[in-house]
Amino acid sequence: MEESKRRSFDLLTLGQVLLRLSPPDNDRLSRGDTFVKQVGGAELNVAVGASLLGLRTGVISKLPSHDIGSFMKGKIRSFGVSDDFFMYDDSPSARVGVYFYENGAYPRKPKVIYDRLNSSFFSLNIDEIPEEVYTASKCFHTTGITLALSPQIRETAIEMIKRFKEAGTLVSFDVNFRGNLWSGDEARECILKILPYVDIFFCSEDTARLTFLKTGTAKEMMKSFTEEYPISIVASTQRIVHSPKRHTFGSVIYDAARDMYYEEEPYHDIEVVDRIGSGDAYISGALYGLLSSGGDCSRAIAFGNATAAVKNTIPGDLPSSNLEEIETIIKAHNQTGPQSEMAR
Repeated sequence: MEESKRRSFDLLTLGQVLLRLSPPDNDRLSRGDTFVKQVGGAELNVAVGASLLGLRTGVISKLPSHDIGSFMKGKIRSFGVSDDFFMYDDSPSARVGVYFYENGAYPRKPKVIYDRLNSSFFSLNIDEIPEEVYTASKCFHTTGITLALSPQIRETAIEMIKRFKEAGTLVSFDVNFRGNLWSGDEARECILKILPYVDIFFCSEDTARLTFLKTGTAKEMMKSFTEEYPISIVASTQRIVHSPKRHTFGSVIYDAARDMYYEEEPYHDIEVVDRIGSGDAYISGALYGLLSSGGDCSRAIAFGNATAAVKNTIPGDLPSSNLEEIETIIKAHNQTGPQSEMAR
């Protein structure tokens, strides 16, 4: 079978799909009477963003086979993301992971409360994963959130990373450190074990310093990962939070083969509606740029920054920008002089 036919997906991601419940507008978790029901999760957010830009994507996950699982599956499919590799839990204790999100407004910070432990995803076993998954995609992506959830999920995810790599699939990994899931020491010890299998590595400057105990400039730290491990590309996002409603967002990408750094002018003073998922949106844009061009890092940084900047302006976890919108935003970002204040 030809490689191109066998690898029918551009990108597959592995992660827990979450039900997000949020009070409308700027209401509080402690006093509101109504929740808006949405779907999210770091790896799903990446798959959705890349699908909207034109890649064929899918999510590997496990959902309850009850009505909330059906709601989540329908939402995911509506974005063009495949559910071919969903597993289903028929047990009486089947449940989805939930998280509650409260918007912030200066000086009150946004707030997240997780109720994700022991959901159906936690029972995902390596033996449930169909063998054909490992040669189904050009690229596989997961995050440190998945590794942190439980010892069993960690074992399953690490074994999947090894099998994808062995099958010749590009492996993409986002550290996405969460202090409420595991300690910096635990994260470092675990992630260093998988870095020999990673091709594309996403790690912020703060995480490089605090979790991996790196020193030096951001660029020196990024390059050091490629010197210690066979990583091809390292991307590091740089967010300045002026207030909950006003951010500046940019990034740096290092290409080890060319020994080159890629940067552009950041997006200044973004009007933030909902920052959740904007880092994942960056990854979706960066992976789109890389996978659609055969590894062009300048394209990756343009699409990554633009997709992240726009996601900050959209409520919910999931991005909603198609290729035409992102290309328009990139063009406007690179223009000087007066611009129209409305798309029409």
